[in-house]
Amino acid sequence: MPPLPHIDKTPETETEWFAALAALTRFLRSPEGCPWDREQTAVSFARYAGEESGEYVEALETSSAAHAAEEFGDALFVLLSSAAAAEAEGRFTLKDALAAAHEKMVRRHAHVFDKTKAATSEEAVASWNRIKAEEKAARGQA
Repeated sequence: MPPLPHIDKTPETETEWFAALAALTRFLRSPEGCPWDREQTAVSFARYAGEESGEYVEALETSSAAHAAEEFGDALFVLLSSAAAAEAEGRFTLKDALAAAHEKMVRRHAHVFDKTKAATSEEAVASWNRIKAEEKAARGQA
Protein backbone atom coordinates (compact mmCIF):
# COMPACT_ATOMS: atom_id res chain seq x y z
CA MET A 1 0.00 0.00 0.00
CA PRO A 2 1.41 3.43 -0.87
CA PRO A 3 1.86 6.02 1.89
CA LEU A 4 -1.48 7.63 2.67
CA PRO A 5 -1.97 11.16 4.00
CA HIS A 6 -4.61 10.19 6.58
CA ILE A 7 -2.53 7.61 8.48
CA ASP A 8 1.04 7.50 9.79
CA LYS A 9 1.68 3.78 9.32
CA THR A 10 0.06 0.74 7.79
CA PRO A 11 -2.59 -0.56 10.20
CA GLU A 12 -2.13 -4.02 11.69
CA THR A 13 -4.84 -4.60 14.29
CA GLU A 14 -8.64 -4.43 14.00
CA THR A 15 -8.59 -1.26 16.08
CA GLU A 16 -5.97 0.36 13.85
CA TRP A 17 -7.85 -0.61 10.67
CA PHE A 18 -11.13 0.73 12.08
CA ALA A 19 -9.44 4.02 13.02
CA ALA A 20 -7.80 4.20 9.58
CA LEU A 21 -11.12 3.67 7.80
CA ALA A 22 -12.80 6.33 9.95
CA ALA A 23 -9.88 8.70 9.27
CA LEU A 24 -10.18 7.98 5.54
CA THR A 25 -13.83 9.08 5.54
CA ARG A 26 -12.81 12.37 7.17
CA PHE A 27 -9.87 12.85 4.80
CA LEU A 28 -12.06 12.28 1.74
CA ARG A 29 -14.33 15.11 2.99
CA SER A 30 -11.36 17.47 3.49
CA PRO A 31 -10.14 20.09 0.99
CA GLU A 32 -7.41 17.62 -0.09
CA GLY A 33 -9.96 14.84 -0.56
CA CYS A 34 -12.74 14.08 -3.00
CA PRO A 35 -15.22 16.67 -4.33
CA TRP A 36 -18.02 14.08 -4.45
CA ASP A 37 -17.49 13.02 -0.83
CA ARG A 38 -17.48 16.67 0.29
CA GLU A 39 -20.87 17.23 -1.39
CA GLN A 40 -22.52 14.32 0.43
CA THR A 41 -24.59 14.67 3.58
CA ALA A 42 -25.26 12.28 6.42
CA VAL A 43 -28.59 11.47 4.76
CA SER A 44 -27.19 10.98 1.26
CA PHE A 45 -24.52 8.60 2.54
CA ALA A 46 -27.07 6.76 4.71
CA ARG A 47 -29.21 6.09 1.65
CA TYR A 48 -26.38 3.92 0.28
CA ALA A 49 -26.31 1.82 3.46
CA GLY A 50 -29.29 -0.32 2.46
CA GLU A 51 -27.81 -1.06 -0.95
CA GLU A 52 -24.42 -1.95 0.49
CA SER A 53 -26.00 -4.09 3.22
CA GLY A 54 -27.98 -5.97 0.57
CA GLU A 55 -24.79 -6.62 -1.39
CA TYR A 56 -23.16 -7.90 1.79
CA VAL A 57 -26.03 -10.31 2.46
CA GLU A 58 -25.92 -11.53 -1.13
CA ALA A 59 -22.16 -12.08 -0.90
CA LEU A 60 -22.56 -14.04 2.33
CA GLU A 61 -25.14 -16.26 0.68
CA THR A 62 -23.45 -16.79 -2.67
CA SER A 63 -19.80 -15.73 -2.72
CA SER A 64 -16.38 -16.33 -1.29
CA ALA A 65 -15.33 -15.17 2.14
CA ALA A 66 -13.10 -12.56 0.50
CA HIS A 67 -16.02 -11.10 -1.44
CA ALA A 68 -18.23 -11.09 1.67
CA ALA A 69 -15.47 -9.28 3.61
CA GLU A 70 -15.19 -6.71 0.80
CA GLU A 71 -18.94 -6.07 0.81
CA PHE A 72 -18.98 -5.81 4.61
CA GLY A 73 -16.21 -3.23 4.33
CA ASP A 74 -18.22 -1.28 1.76
CA ALA A 75 -21.25 -1.20 4.08
CA LEU A 76 -19.10 -0.14 7.03
CA PHE A 77 -17.40 2.55 4.93
CA VAL A 78 -20.76 4.05 3.92
CA LEU A 79 -21.92 4.13 7.55
CA LEU A 80 -18.65 5.70 8.68
CA SER A 81 -18.93 8.23 5.85
CA SER A 82 -22.44 9.09 7.02
CA ALA A 83 -21.12 9.53 10.56
CA ALA A 84 -18.31 11.82 9.31
CA ALA A 85 -20.89 13.92 7.48
CA ALA A 86 -23.15 13.94 10.55
CA GLU A 87 -20.25 15.21 12.63
CA ALA A 88 -19.50 17.94 10.08
CA GLU A 89 -23.20 18.90 10.19
CA GLY A 90 -23.12 19.11 13.99
CA ARG A 91 -25.51 16.19 14.47
CA PHE A 92 -23.32 13.75 16.44
CA THR A 93 -19.79 12.35 16.53
CA LEU A 94 -18.67 8.83 15.73
CA LYS A 95 -17.68 8.53 19.39
CA ASP A 96 -21.25 9.49 20.38
CA ALA A 97 -22.69 6.83 18.06
CA LEU A 98 -20.27 4.11 19.19
CA ALA A 99 -20.89 4.86 22.87
CA ALA A 100 -24.67 4.92 22.35
CA ALA A 101 -24.60 1.61 20.47
CA HIS A 102 -22.43 -0.04 23.13
CA GLU A 103 -24.64 1.19 25.97
CA LYS A 104 -27.82 0.16 24.14
CA MET A 105 -26.57 -3.35 23.34
CA VAL A 106 -25.45 -3.91 26.94
CA ARG A 107 -28.83 -2.62 28.20
CA ARG A 108 -30.79 -4.75 25.71
CA HIS A 109 -28.77 -7.83 26.71
CA ALA A 110 -29.92 -7.63 30.33
CA HIS A 111 -30.18 -11.42 30.25
CA VAL A 112 -26.38 -11.47 29.88
CA PHE A 113 -25.20 -8.45 31.90
CA ASP A 114 -27.89 -8.14 34.60
CA LYS A 115 -29.50 -10.51 37.07
CA THR A 116 -32.21 -11.40 34.55
CA LYS A 117 -31.22 -14.63 32.83
CA ALA A 118 -32.47 -16.25 29.67
CA ALA A 119 -32.21 -20.02 29.32
CA THR A 120 -33.46 -20.05 25.72
CA SER A 121 -33.25 -17.82 22.68
CA GLU A 122 -37.00 -17.23 23.01
CA GLU A 123 -36.51 -15.86 26.52
CA ALA A 124 -33.64 -13.68 25.27
CA VAL A 125 -35.82 -12.25 22.48
CA ALA A 126 -38.68 -11.65 24.92
CA SER A 127 -36.33 -9.78 27.26
CA TRP A 128 -34.95 -7.73 24.33
CA ASN A 129 -38.46 -6.83 23.14
CA ARG A 130 -39.61 -5.88 26.65
CA ILE A 131 -36.63 -3.56 27.12
CA LYS A 132 -37.09 -2.08 23.65
CA ALA A 133 -40.77 -1.37 24.40
CA GLU A 134 -39.82 0.26 27.72
CA GLU A 135 -37.29 2.48 25.91
CA LYS A 136 -39.89 3.53 23.34
CA ALA A 137 -42.44 4.29 26.07
CA ALA A 138 -39.87 6.41 27.91
CA ARG A 139 -39.34 8.42 24.69
CA GLY A 140 -43.10 8.79 24.25
CA GLN A 141 -43.26 6.51 21.21
CA ALA A 142 -45.85 3.79 20.70
